[in-house]
Order: sequence, then C-alpha cells, then structure tokens
Amino acid sequence: MYTDYFDSPIGYLTVGADERYLLFAAFGKTEINKNPNSVTEKAKTQILEYLDGKRKSFTLEYKITGTDFQKRVLSALSAVPYGKTASYKEIAEAAGSPSAFRAVGTACNKNKLPIIIPCHRIIGSDGSLTGYAGGLEIKQYLLETEKCSCQ
Repeated sequence: MYTDYFDSPIGYLTVGADERYLLFAAFGKTEINKNPNSVTEKAKTQILEYLDGKRKSFTLEYKITGTDFQKRVLSALSAVPYGKTASYKEIAEAAGSPSAFRAVGTACNKNKLPIIIPCHRIIGSDGSLTGYAGGLEIKQYLLETEKCSCQ
C-alpha cells in the first residue's frame, strides 16, 4: 500500500493506492508513514488542481468496493456533471432502486473516494445541503468551487 497526505484548501487529505489504482481519498491527516508512488502523486496533483478551480474532471484509475447497490450508486454519482447537483431520490432512480433514497445516503457516506466520486453534488429534494462525510462546510466549499469555475 502506498500512502500520502497533504494540506489543501479544505484541510489535510490522505490518499492511498496500490501499484496501479487509487484505493481511497480521505479527509484528515492520518498517522501513517508517507510512502507515495506515481498513483498517489497523480491523485494529489489532480485534487489540488480541482480545488484550485483548474480541473473539472479526474483522469485517475481507481477501484470501487462495496455491495452491488453501493457500486451502482457510485456509478450514478460519477454521472452527475461538474457544476450540477442531483437529489438522493434521483440517484436512487439512476441506481435502479427508486425507493432507496435513504440507502443512497448510506452509500455516499461509505464512498472511499470523495471529491473524485462526487457525493458532494448530492443534495436533498428540497435543495438543502444534507450530510457529508467531510462536513457540510466542505460540501458547500466544493459546490461553490464548481459553481465559480463554471462561469
């Protein structure tokens, strides 16, 4: 396992990878020994470019883990365009389980690649910001970054 952590406009982020795939991107600085490789370096560069408003999509190879439903949700999240939002209900419908909007929230919470798989773009049906693993302040920052960069 290769790991790295770095400071960003939203605080420390930690990334982990194997020889080929990004495996996780987590909020916070973990007590790990830095052991970066080309995958973690590429992830760090692209995440910082995104947070600086210079990147709208990621070209990282990553592995998705979870149940079949969680994988369908993460796939549906990936289809939400930069600068746009979708509701939990819309993601549930896109994942083939229209009544499972609460389970979508759980799947978002278990997303090991936040920012890259954009669960921050998912909002309540009434347009409200709802829970986010990184906290609502970070969710709002990410949405504002995208909106500002799209002008």
